[in-house]
Amino acid sequence: MSSSTGSVEIMGLTKKYTFNPKEGIDNPVMVITEDADSASTPSPRLCVLKREEGESFGFHLRVERGRQGHIIRNVVSGGVGGCSGLQDGDRLLEVNNCYVDDVPHNEVARKIKLSGHQLCLLVLDGEEYEQAVSRGEDLRGLARAHTGEGCKAPRLCHISKDPVSGLGINFTPLEGEKGRFSVSLVTGGAAEKAGVCKGDHLVWMDGATVSNLTHSALSRMMKKCGDHITILVIDSESEKEYMRHRMPILPTMAVPHNLPHRARKLHLVSGPSGYGFLLRLEKAPSGRTFHILREMDSGSPAERAGMRDGELLLEVNGESVESLKHEEIVDRVRLSGQQVSLTTITLQGLEFYTKLGLSPVLFCEDGDVERENESSISASAAEQSPQKEIDGLYEPRHCTLQKGPLGFGFNLGCVPRSPGTFVSQVAFGGSGQSAGLCVGDVLIEVNGQNVEEKYLEDVIMLLKEKGNFLSLLVMDKTGSNKQEEDNYEISFL
Repeated sequence: MSSSTGSVEIMGLTKKYTFNPKEGIDNPVMVITEDADSASTPSPRLCVLKREEGESFGFHLRVERGRQGHIIRNVVSGGVGGCSGLQDGDRLLEVNNCYVDDVPHNEVARKIKLSGHQLCLLVLDGEEYEQAVSRGEDLRGLARAHTGEGCKAPRLCHISKDPVSGLGINFTPLEGEKGRFSVSLVTGGAAEKAGVCKGDHLVWMDGATVSNLTHSALSRMMKKCGDHITILVIDSESEKEYMRHRMPILPTMAVPHNLPHRARKLHLVSGPSGYGFLLRLEKAPSGRTFHILREMDSGSPAERAGMRDGELLLEVNGESVESLKHEEIVDRVRLSGQQVSLTTITLQGLEFYTKLGLSPVLFCEDGDVERENESSISASAAEQSPQKEIDGLYEPRHCTLQKGPLGFGFNLGCVPRSPGTFVSQVAFGGSGQSAGLCVGDVLIEVNGQNVEEKYLEDVIMLLKEKGNFLSLLVMDKTGSNKQEEDNYEISFL
């Protein structure tokens, strides 16, 4: 796909100027140009996106050959992204007040996916971005100056009731300002121990924003909270900065305090007998089924990594398993080779974050792991590579898709600067999942046209031309097509 160089030819400046040292001025054209350059300070824009359940944010995030930065593309006219001010070609500088220009693309995409229904993006016009990069400007400093250098992050605090002093917190409405409440504390009480500070302002309680609540409604919420409450607070000065920049204060921006449950990322290095645990599909009392970690062998890599019996599996190598079948998850683990990263949480932890409306991996922490040197892996273990059992088992298959409420319901990725595309994500309940698409599937044909040697952007253009129906020929080649850190990420929703 060709791209514009961004050069502009200016015609008609034919008048000649002569330098006169007595006048103390050089060529007026040069002076005008210098003034114009100094006036062209890059101006980032803050875009706040709010989507409803089942609605997409309405844009794609890309990395493109020959261009720098995370690029906003295919902004849906009239969609959430378009109405927020996003424009095609914008470069993404911050996600939820976190600078991302120098962050690997897959991590940026993950931050967006973890945002839930509200997303705060700081972007810079594509042309301004390229000019700023060419001049060597400090983009991080530019972003910090726009969103407020002195702003402190909000705090997400979980308070457990003390038998004597209760929750140790009260809320006072700010005079003349509906939905705004200041905090008063019992010294040494439960709230203070949970990270709440005197003079903080309340933003959010147990998953609900308080901006539209009266004091009586807030009091009723407090009475219903029982022995525990989770609140989002911020100091008053930082709140003023957020308000001045018209920036929302979101839980995804917060520093966690005293949370009772955290997802953990465990790093396992296979031994002679494998990883030493079982993965089972089990039904919870609620009727939902989960992928559960069981039967850690004594002294096994799983036990040394801190794995606990009964934990739920959330991710394999940073990839969500929510939309994967049990057999597909087992394949992901087996195809990882001698090392794998697993994200886990307890059932109670999952229920906690579900109640709050937050992703369970939002505040994920690294588990206590015993890092093993690769040289400790015995030759016999290497000989047991599961790839020998996998090769040749997968045949091409046809998948027919009809566009639904989630679009076609899948994302595409590719290895940078290489032809070929693969499915990087399948939306749960979407058309892609119903048609049998799986993460890792490689596209062979689109509506009968071979795309094995086509680059990602060309495949995207081809998909966009096909209306509401797609016929895909795909093959599972997960083992030989692993994503690199700087994969292209396409939100094809």
